[in-house]
Amino acid sequence: MLKQFLNLKLSQKLSPQQIQLMKLIQLPTQAFEQRLLEEMNENPALEAGQEDEYEADEFANEEYDDYDDAESDRIEAEDINIDEYLSDDDTPDYKTQVNNYGDEEERETPFASPISFHQDLINQLNTFILNDEEREIAEFLVGSIDDMGYIRRSIPDIVDDMAFTQGIYTDEAMVEKMLHVIHELEPSGVGARDLQECLLLQLKHKTPTEYVDLAIDIIENQFDAFTKKHYDKLLQKYSVSNEQLKKAIHEIERLNPKPGGSYTGNNKVTENVVPDFAIRIIDNELELTLNGRNAPSLHVSKDYQEMMQTYKDSRDKSTAQKDAVQFIKQKLDSAKWFIDAIRQRQETLFVTMNAIMHYQEEFFLDGDETKLKPMILKDIADMVGLDISTISRVANSKYVETPYGTKLIKEFFSEAMKNDQGEDVSTLEIKKILKNTIEEEDKRKPLPDDQLAEILKEKGYPIARRTIAKYREQLDIPVARMRKKI
Repeated sequence: MLKQFLNLKLSQKLSPQQIQLMKLIQLPTQAFEQRLLEEMNENPALEAGQEDEYEADEFANEEYDDYDDAESDRIEAEDINIDEYLSDDDTPDYKTQVNNYGDEEERETPFASPISFHQDLINQLNTFILNDEEREIAEFLVGSIDDMGYIRRSIPDIVDDMAFTQGIYTDEAMVEKMLHVIHELEPSGVGARDLQECLLLQLKHKTPTEYVDLAIDIIENQFDAFTKKHYDKLLQKYSVSNEQLKKAIHEIERLNPKPGGSYTGNNKVTENVVPDFAIRIIDNELELTLNGRNAPSLHVSKDYQEMMQTYKDSRDKSTAQKDAVQFIKQKLDSAKWFIDAIRQRQETLFVTMNAIMHYQEEFFLDGDETKLKPMILKDIADMVGLDISTISRVANSKYVETPYGTKLIKEFFSEAMKNDQGEDVSTLEIKKILKNTIEEEDKRKPLPDDQLAEILKEKGYPIARRTIAKYREQLDIPVARMRKKI
């Protein structure tokens, strides 16, 4: 049975321009520059640099629909040459310039692509005398190594995979033999199948000493006790002094558990953080600046506006010019909107960071993290009169350079908790005190979470043990047993 209902629903939809503005606000400096270049490549009516004695908004309110379909197709000499701006071969001058904006000295220098991790291993294989079969197997094993330097698959699986995918028929003994060749490659430990084997390979490449030999024995025969830091069991097992065991453990701790990850020629992309803002202290006052790369000089193309003026002034307007004029008007409107969107982006970024700076003024003046106040997105949204989602877009993707290092802006936000005086304190302050307490503990007897809770309570922060555990995990600090030293 069908029923009809009448529903009233109030909804708000963002215009395409508003959506684009939100996306622009979210972009950090480097991504914004890339977006700017894309827009300039797509819209020839948008140009970089200061406009020379020309009023950009001269035609902002003009209407260009006064063409007459009945007019002849004749185009006067002073009319628009449609080919000049509709031809695919037309390339505006700015597209052929070395730099579209800014000083030429700011251009990034291209770098040659470094050799990849796996290619380096293949190159090393060329120094070994191998027959064709051995080389095929060895290269297949290199291809099976992950970015951390491990082979995560069993020998039988590798044998089967080579047969089915490569048509290479061999046995486990031959694969094992070639695996020993892989284990001779650099960095030491590469091609291991688990952490234990990785550490053993590195230790066996070291110059033998009393402590290296002891470390090899520990990893080979007492790996479980070592990982669980049962040092008493190790002392009893090997009948050595605390100092001897400590030196053997030190040999192990110097090893690299991820030999592939530290390879400088790896294909991983390292992101360089470019601060979007800078805060400086001048005469005990805070000064905020927005990275100048976020404020490019742009203007609407004078040539395109003159084309529009030419059409407006011409007496004879042909039907063929309709699409051309619409094209020009669309590009002009888009360019003007983009320039205005960039201005709004600059204003939004600046007022948001300015509010954050003044809200956390005590911290920015001396860098003491315990002086960070509880601050949520709504606090800043209320101060600047913007939506919470807009504040979030600024905070989650932007960095600020301070006298105490470059910080991600969202790190200044935190919830509030009550201390024993009933005052609101930032969870960041509590985490800082917790971190300092753990750093100062006796590493031979690390403090468990319940003792940490008692210590913070004595300092004036009554926090439950489970909250201590949560903050410790957020700080990436292991449990007490794993922090133990000898």
